[in-house]
Amino acid sequence: MKNFKWFQILAFLLIAQAGNVLGQELLTLEKTLEIAYQNSPDMINQAISLESQRENLNAQKASLKSRFSLSVNPFSYNKSRSFENYANDYVSSESFGSSGAFSISQPITATDGTVTLTNNFGFSSNTVENKDAVSKFNNNLTLSINQPLFKKYNANKMGLYKAELDLENTLLRYEITKLNLEYSVSQSFYSVYSAQQSLETAKEELANQKKSFDIIKNKVDAGLSAQEELWQAELNLQNAESSVYDKEVSLENAKDRLKQSIGMNINSDFSIITKIDVKTVDVKLEDAIGYGLQKRMELRQNEITLENSRLSLIQAKDNDKISGSVSLSVGLQGFDSNVQNIYDNPNDNERVELSFSIPIWDWGARKSRIKIAENNLKTSEINQEQEKVSIEMEIRQTYRNLKNLVFQISIAEKSVENAQKTYELNLEKYQNGDLTSMDLKQFSDQLTQKKNSLTTALINYKLGLLNLKNQTLWDFETGKPIVPSSLNLLELNN
Repeated sequence: MKNFKWFQILAFLLIAQAGNVLGQELLTLEKTLEIAYQNSPDMINQAISLESQRENLNAQKASLKSRFSLSVNPFSYNKSRSFENYANDYVSSESFGSSGAFSISQPITATDGTVTLTNNFGFSSNTVENKDAVSKFNNNLTLSINQPLFKKYNANKMGLYKAELDLENTLLRYEITKLNLEYSVSQSFYSVYSAQQSLETAKEELANQKKSFDIIKNKVDAGLSAQEELWQAELNLQNAESSVYDKEVSLENAKDRLKQSIGMNINSDFSIITKIDVKTVDVKLEDAIGYGLQKRMELRQNEITLENSRLSLIQAKDNDKISGSVSLSVGLQGFDSNVQNIYDNPNDNERVELSFSIPIWDWGARKSRIKIAENNLKTSEINQEQEKVSIEMEIRQTYRNLKNLVFQISIAEKSVENAQKTYELNLEKYQNGDLTSMDLKQFSDQLTQKKNSLTTALINYKLGLLNLKNQTLWDFETGKPIVPSSLNLLELNN
């Protein structure tokens, strides 16, 4: 019967706890990040940009393939009266017809030229005053080649290359935004955890004050202590109750901030599930700096900017200079009143054209554009070097901070242990009447402060380790590199 009674009490407690979390969503850090990745406006905007750049690359690749086009003029009619020399008089004429053209155009990527095959087919009927109508079908098949000369800037190759760089740059921005979001959401998540731990500590303090109040009340009732001690104990109890309320408010405010950061409905409720089990990691500064300079995506972004600056310089040097083009075309033309006899007596058409464009004086415009492009290239090179220095400085600072945090955690753990022993020792003195309730409260407050300091130190270490991971793209806890999934997709696409 006694065991059954304890079973009933345990079942009641479990049901009560389930009622407290009923309707609440249970969030781990991983699930919180997943929600943030889906709902964050910054991530949504980056995803839209990423899709646009993918489509831009697809369009650029498609532009290098054969293009098929068809133009149709189903019906045309014209009636006019004009002076004709052969008749030495004004003559009325009337014509109508229809035509269509089909063409296949193939860019030559290697030379920036174009090969085009065109077929024009049509029918026309012309009537001149006092003469019989003349009706004929005609067809013209032409193969033409157009090739620019003296050009270093290949528009086809450069266009495709720039589209690939733009897509990679957008992928890098997407992943950088994702890493920054991971850090900010983790901060908000751990803020909720910290507020939750502070609430638990405040509740423990309230339980201690209730215990102290009961002790002094019994002593006052027995005439062993002065009434003033009871008043002070009652005040301490009220302060503890107020502290619990304050911590509850702080917890709800921290939850609201987390909801906002991950795009969760502000009216929804949740409870977090986490355990900060800190295992200090042995990090070597030289390795951290090496990983950062090798893997940081900002450096690749600067390389892309540098490459675009080089392309702009090539383009600037290629513009407004001597250029030329050669055009070749061969064709077969036939016409007859009977469509089946169009090519009974065909005509051969050939054309060769060589042209040059020679700028004489542009008032220094080309020279200025080249200078601008050269300056942009120099700026990009300087920014790249400065970015390397900034990355190394960030890693050094984070590394030093981590080393200090390991030391702070050790101190905080020892402080909590000492504060707990001190409180228990003085609680015994308080029970024996050798200590006032005001003095005991000081030791209780000290214990609360040390517990909160330990929680803060643990969270700071976790965030510091996460910050180092983001700065080096290397997970020191698992000993593995952080390879963004979207960059793997880029390699597959190329």
